[in-house]
Amino acid sequence: MKRRNFAHIVTAVLMASVMACATSPDEETLDSGDMREGYEGSGSGSITGSRVPEIESKLADVYFDFDSWTIREDSKGTLKRNAEILMELDSGVLVTVEGHCDERGSEEYNLALGEKRSNSVKRYLTALGVPSARLSVVSFGEEQPAVQGHDESAWRWNRRAGFDVSR
Repeated sequence: MKRRNFAHIVTAVLMASVMACATSPDEETLDSGDMREGYEGSGSGSITGSRVPEIESKLADVYFDFDSWTIREDSKGTLKRNAEILMELDSGVLVTVEGHCDERGSEEYNLALGEKRSNSVKRYLTALGVPSARLSVVSFGEEQPAVQGHDESAWRWNRRAGFDVSR
């Protein structure tokens, strides 16, 4: 669990660095060719489960506005690239979409909002062709912040949906 939290923190710090340098963070900082680099598969066009940690590291989190579970326009390209990666996985690889919130709101409210966010991402990925049976959802509410802090500069990174890949 600590390793996953560390990975989320590192991801958030890297995203913050990228956003500081880019004018449009979600679209200009990620190139679909870069997202797929190293994922040619074994000739069959599928990615095997032995590469699960590498796959998970290629899936980008998506972020939400305050009190919202609507997929933002700037997240649609990210989800499209994630869907391309997920559709190359072999059928034994499962993905959990993890919904997260910032610290504002009650615990119950944030758990419900996190679930709505993860379900929204699951529906979007399914519409892009990812098999629904290979996607599950979970909400962590405010329990696993990507960035510590008590203002918008931290909260914006905590309102997210992330991905956990397993075999």
